[in-house]
Amino acid sequence: MRLIKSGILLASAVSLLAITACNPAQDGKAPAQASKEPAAATVNGTAISQRTVDMIVKQGASAGRPDTPETRKAIIDQLALQLVIAEEAIKKGLDKTPEVMEQMEVLKQSVLANAYVQDFIKSNPVTDEMLTAEYERIKATVTGTEYKARHILVEKEAEARDIIAKLKKTPAAFEKLAMEKSKDQGSKARGGDLGWFDVKRMVPEFGAALSKLDKGKFTETPVKTQFGYHVILLEDSRPVQAPPLEQVKPQLSQQLQQQGVKKQLDALKAQAKIELVGAPASAASAPASAAAQ
Repeated sequence: MRLIKSGILLASAVSLLAITACNPAQDGKAPAQASKEPAAATVNGTAISQRTVDMIVKQGASAGRPDTPETRKAIIDQLALQLVIAEEAIKKGLDKTPEVMEQMEVLKQSVLANAYVQDFIKSNPVTDEMLTAEYERIKATVTGTEYKARHILVEKEAEARDIIAKLKKTPAAFEKLAMEKSKDQGSKARGGDLGWFDVKRMVPEFGAALSKLDKGKFTETPVKTQFGYHVILLEDSRPVQAPPLEQVKPQLSQQLQQQGVKKQLDALKAQAKIELVGAPASAASAPASAAAQ
């Protein structure tokens, strides 16, 4: 799960390996693994650490990709290929070119920035007290009414008027008529049942007609919307209720975490001295007199 919605780009574990691979070495090869961590594979004597593979698997799991032997093999294959290519780049001296060195420095900053964010999250956990306070704050803002209703949607006004006439004679036939006549495939099989909903989710004409109905009553004139003509039955209504805290705890925790990180990053940026330096004028924008000389 991505917890941080900020300008920081989380560097992938593949890029982490690239940092190691592109460091210059005396013999023109990528340096061997400095630590004695378990290796998932070696490439020309250079280890691909198991921790690196685990890191990529974990990132993939957060995006819905399963942790399987096939997945791990594909990751190791990709890392091995990257390492081989990186070694060839070092042999050609590409790691010493200004462009590559600048990219590596930016990548290093990204990794460090991400490490700082993760450390901040670890050091500033969201507490139950914070969750409860935020829940109560949001709960106090929950207002309005939600409705439980059924509807029958038809193409022509005459069809809707015919259905209304039948309902006036037999109100209990609403479900049967919905299953027979409605062209709303989402609710037709349920006898037109729309469940509980906020009228704000509906088109304005539908919501306006529904809010005027008494419980157990149906619209006695067709309600025209962009979808056709509706006959609406209001089954019940109730004040909007906030979901239980336990149900929304993960989302609230993520939200508070994001807010905390953003506040810290904004504070760091505010304390920093950031100056924009104007780029030199291009040749195309040089004064005409100078160009004529």
